[in-house]
Amino acid sequence: MDEVRPTSGPAAPALASLFPLGLQAIYGECRRLYPDQANPLQVTAIVKYWLGGPDPLDYISMYRNMGCAAQDVQEHWHYISFGLSDLYGDNRVHEFTGQEGPSGFGFELTFRLKREVGETAPPTWPAELMQGLARYVFQSENTFCSGDHISWHSPLDNSESRIQHMLLTEDPRMTPVHTPFGLVNFLQIVGVCTEELQAAQQWNGQGMLELLRGVHVAGGPWLITDMRRGETIFDIDPHLQPERVDQGIETEGSNLSGVSAKCVWDDLSRPPEDEEDSRSICIGSQPRRLSEKGDTHTHLNYSLSFESLSFSRSRKDSLESESSAAIVPHELVRTRQLESVHLKFNQESGTLLPLCLRGRLLHGRHFTYKSINGDTAITFVSTGVEGAFATEEHPYAAHGPWLQVHTPWLLVHTQTVSSAYLLHVLTACSYVTISPQILLTEEFVEQMLGDLSELNTREETKLPKEYSWPEKKLKISVLPDSVFDSPLQ
Repeated sequence: MDEVRPTSGPAAPALASLFPLGLQAIYGECRRLYPDQANPLQVTAIVKYWLGGPDPLDYISMYRNMGCAAQDVQEHWHYISFGLSDLYGDNRVHEFTGQEGPSGFGFELTFRLKREVGETAPPTWPAELMQGLARYVFQSENTFCSGDHISWHSPLDNSESRIQHMLLTEDPRMTPVHTPFGLVNFLQIVGVCTEELQAAQQWNGQGMLELLRGVHVAGGPWLITDMRRGETIFDIDPHLQPERVDQGIETEGSNLSGVSAKCVWDDLSRPPEDEEDSRSICIGSQPRRLSEKGDTHTHLNYSLSFESLSFSRSRKDSLESESSAAIVPHELVRTRQLESVHLKFNQESGTLLPLCLRGRLLHGRHFTYKSINGDTAITFVSTGVEGAFATEEHPYAAHGPWLQVHTPWLLVHTQTVSSAYLLHVLTACSYVTISPQILLTEEFVEQMLGDLSELNTREETKLPKEYSWPEKKLKISVLPDSVFDSPLQ
């Protein structure tokens, strides 16, 4: 449980040695921005995370920002977290790795919320939101970067607002801080509507952020979130969708290289009782160091409840299961070819299949679905990816529990990924990748996109849906979430 209290201000010189150096460094940046607010209101974790408390962020400071009339920036509340970076340097929370690298996870979160008329104190719900995101980072060890997307599926303030998802960007006014324990960047949360999230996924987060900066009511230059905003930027300016987003997808493809979701794959060439041929999969981002330059990730959430984004400690324990422990070194695992595969997705992950095909593979890039319930992931790769063990002759292959499906697409752009990348994915991570590459002609690509076009709509699709291409020995099903919640999966 958190409490709200004023901070005690800067440490007196005599007490400076007792004041954690990482905390001092971030406070220094805050004082640079707000020299007249030495004692801001602060949400404080009553029981610190390193003492067994549930909240990873020790503090969240809340400042009143008067905006900037010259830049058309409205008055707002500014929230700044303390705890994703290393505040103490004594290994109580983060392992100290030196001054040259990142401090802790290398960033803190910020949030800018429009101040409503008559408000005299900042709402505290953003602190709960930031704690939830911090739990996700601590439990999954997936870090955030500018341009990432967070699919939340619920109004951020638990109201009736259309602002139900988030993008991440560099805070426009805070500068990175070099602390004795490493570098700290400041990533700002930006609330967006569902249509804006989908555009960011299909195109890229940075492009959408730039569009939001150009629309005052949607964020403006400092990307201030207005929870009462009732229109998307596409409602405000209908030309943005065809002239900027659709054209961007066509010419640039999508920068989204991975998402978190739910799916299952079956090897149809073996009896169903073979336990190794059906694996629970959920979809998610590769660790940041494994991404292609410029790629971003979506962190998907499958419940309307606030707590569901974060992984509880018991969930993390389940990820470190016997199946995870049983993964053996890459060179000792036998590769086998599969004749036919069946991929099963829940609705949200299914809606991203057209994006995977059109925005990634047709541009010579890869796309990963990473498990949040198990130790596996599905990676779609094109012929631009080197080092794959699936081939044109054997388009479906499994390396232990790692499945690949080979896809020699006609490429618009070619971006290669080294074999070291694929080897690193398999050997350095506690999950196993399934990398579908499908041997397709250009005509079949267009046929597949046409067959899956209904998944690209914003309307709810009646489930289950099944798509089959017998000549390619490929089958895809889109199923209700309940199928993936079954313990049999």
